Amino acid sequence: MTIVVENLLRARSGPMTSELVLHPAQFGLGRVPARVRPLGTVRSTCGFCATGCGLKVHLGADGAAINVSPDTDYPVNLGMACPKGWEALTPLRARDRATMPLVRDPSADRLVPTSWPTAIATFVSRMKAIQARHGNEAIAFLSTGQIPTEEMAFLGALFKFGMGGLHCDSNTRQCMATAHVAYKQSFGFDAPPYTYRDFEESDVMFFVGANPAIAHPILWQRVMRNPHRPEIVVIDPRRTETAMAATRHVAIAPKGDLWLFYGIAHELIAHGAVDERFIASHTSGYAELETFLADYSPEVCAEPSGVPASTIRELATLIERGRAVSFWWTMGVNQGHESTRVAQSLINLALMTGNIGRPGTGANSITGQCNAMGSRLFANVTSLFGGRAFDKQADREEVASILEVPEQVIPSRASWAYDQIIDGIESGAIRGLWVIATNPAHSWINHGRFRALREKLEVLVVQDMYATSETARTADLVLPAAGWGEKTGTFINSERRISVISKVARAPGEALSDFAIFRLIADAWGRGELFRRWSSPEAVFGLLKELSRGRPCDFSGVESYEHLARLGGIQWPCRGEDAEAIDAAHHERLRRPSSPLEGASRENSGERRLFADGRFFTSDGRARFHFSPPQPPPERPDEAFPFWLNTGRGSSAQWHTGSRTNKSDVLRKLAPTQLYVEIAVEDAGRLAIESGERVAVSSRRGRVEAEALVTSTVRPGQVFMPMHFDGVNTLTLPAFDPHSRQPSYKAAAVRVQKFER
Repeated sequence: MTIVVENLLRARSGPMTSELVLHPAQFGLGRVPARVRPLGTVRSTCGFCATGCGLKVHLGADGAAINVSPDTDYPVNLGMACPKGWEALTPLRARDRATMPLVRDPSADRLVPTSWPTAIATFVSRMKAIQARHGNEAIAFLSTGQIPTEEMAFLGALFKFGMGGLHCDSNTRQCMATAHVAYKQSFGFDAPPYTYRDFEESDVMFFVGANPAIAHPILWQRVMRNPHRPEIVVIDPRRTETAMAATRHVAIAPKGDLWLFYGIAHELIAHGAVDERFIASHTSGYAELETFLADYSPEVCAEPSGVPASTIRELATLIERGRAVSFWWTMGVNQGHESTRVAQSLINLALMTGNIGRPGTGANSITGQCNAMGSRLFANVTSLFGGRAFDKQADREEVASILEVPEQVIPSRASWAYDQIIDGIESGAIRGLWVIATNPAHSWINHGRFRALREKLEVLVVQDMYATSETARTADLVLPAAGWGEKTGTFINSERRISVISKVARAPGEALSDFAIFRLIADAWGRGELFRRWSSPEAVFGLLKELSRGRPCDFSGVESYEHLARLGGIQWPCRGEDAEAIDAAHHERLRRPSSPLEGASRENSGERRLFADGRFFTSDGRARFHFSPPQPPPERPDEAFPFWLNTGRGSSAQWHTGSRTNKSDVLRKLAPTQLYVEIAVEDAGRLAIESGERVAVSSRRGRVEAEALVTSTVRPGQVFMPMHFDGVNTLTLPAFDPHSRQPSYKAAAVRVQKFER
């Protein structure tokens, strides 16, 4: 083991990050000082959100990464970057990077340095001991949507096929599980149908529970390039930055969205504004939907949706008159107690009006994390590789044949979801937990419960870039991992584009890539031979190509990482015949480059939209309509807790729990530095609260201190808090959608009071 680790450490080619690394804040974003002349450029893909922007990483004389700039030739961002992209290198140089393995010293109750051989031996011995005492399913892992697809796949295969585990999930459960389930039920596969060019082709656009001006600013810039002067409708309880820039803001009641979309659908049917030919040829279940919607007139839906009947009719008219109507959603839809049906109410609107498969149309979920799509398809957690099912023998046989593993090592049932794993810790069914590149002690809903349950675990292992996160500080073992820019692999973005990330820096100290850590664990567990073909990220990419072959997500036509880099990423599906057309389109684009304005109106055949032929991935090729009666929120404001709490993205300079963005001086200057709560002017006046004053925000689950921000962005009876600050999820309600098991972060009852110690 010692020799293997030493070889890994020596083999980590690339510059040490401590050598000639300049911070962009020293000289302004994106500008390299004259005294530091870049001697080379490496193309990569940003590792923050799922927009998937192309970046150019500029290298100095010793090969060290100096700075980044947006890639002007990349078809996603077209030379643009948000603040996080400009600062992509900064988190790598943070002073609190985990640089060596740490193990808890029980006598002092603190983490102390140890060697890699000891750390891996500790991991294996303690996990195996738990399995010996309590059964193989007594260990679990919680992973991420922010590591390369190849690492996700290796982790899922190692845990389930090699270590005999079953229960695992990723923090994609917190952002995209709803879209995954909604698409799978409606289309037969988890298949976002759009390409980013659709932002520029619509003439009517609905953004539901989405604030792309802040959460996905480059995508919002694509909307601003739209030459058709589109009607932009934002449906959100809060007057967000996107709502301010839209042509219309519909301030829906919290969790009233399903009522609204049923009311709109009712009105479209009443006016004969549906595409009967498309419905008859390409869908099933419409007659049942029509009968169901008979009871949802605009008058019936007005009160529970918080939207006047007249407005519901006006929105239906916009859809009826639109040439190309698109429906976009993010966490305001996905994070709800009936989120799958809300997403499907948007899918239903697109299907019943024929707004799918054409430029500028679609029911389009915008993904959160940089590789949540890779996680959904290939993490091997609650679904088998490539969207297969663990409980289908034919799927297990196919995966076993492709990977050359015995079929009996593949579980025949699916894992518990994230919340069920947490329940398993409480019940004692889960005794060992492995957390990879995520921070549940901050991000999980009602996180006070997660922290309390820590004591029920016999061992908690955290594998991360930092040993300072809320979760890592409570670990028994910390495995230091390389981050974005310190390893290679691929991401899959919101529009299904597979792209390459490049190694441009060496991880600090003894930190290793997650891939190398998984390799060490496989060998120490005695399963090295089972994973002999998993020798490198690109070798695993080859396996994933074969796992995708013949599936809706087929990318077997992608030749190599170099092929992806050369073409600026490739959207799936990309079979052999598709690759030829994509290559030809790429060469044509290079031969006859367009200006930005021309690019907004000229279709590029290299960009791939789904369902243009009206064929879906169901057994009969027809899309399905799904619906069910709206259910009341599990918690409502009352006399004791009179406000609706909404949570979400606070600033384009912040990301998730801040474990990376807080490392940047530039990003900290662009974002709030302390927790705040937005409260309406009327409510603040009634409570005698002024802006800047300290207040206490309480729910039935906890209490936090925050700074009051008196504003017109929220309506009376509602408050908003940004998710990036520790403490917010002390307040949130642990309610879950029954189909996707995604948490409802967007609606809880709270009270706001002047702060008293």
